[in-house]
Amino acid sequence: MKIILLETIAGLGKAGDEVIVKPGYARNFLLPQKKALAATKENQAIYEAQKAEIAKASKEAKKVAEVVATSIEKIQAVLVERQASEVGHLYGSVKARDIQQALKSNGVEIERNQVQISEPIKELGEFNVKIALHAEVVSSLQVQVNRLSA
Repeated sequence: MKIILLETIAGLGKAGDEVIVKPGYARNFLLPQKKALAATKENQAIYEAQKAEIAKASKEAKKVAEVVATSIEKIQAVLVERQASEVGHLYGSVKARDIQQALKSNGVEIERNQVQISEPIKELGEFNVKIALHAEVVSSLQVQVNRLSA
């Protein structure tokens, strides 16, 4: 399905690009979230009329994301405590929600879907996690997983 992107999406394209995606991806994610329009003559005219507004909104969102990124970089590491076995395996795993809550306790508000964990955190130790605040702004965060003290 051919669509017009209304915002920059990593790995797909920049705002205004016409790209071809699978119909399910467009129908279930991009179109309902208002991240894209179907590539028709009418929608192209709508995009051209709103092009300046979309660019301005994207620029403002990027500035806000850069401010949040500097706040995240000031935090050296966040601490997450979990129950663990004697050999250091967690009972469960550390999820994006847990990292979001740890950042919130440090005064940084982000969305859960902005936390990008490369692999499930199921052991004690230090892990590097990426926080995608904007398509062009990605910050790195150190997560320290310790045993919950009773």
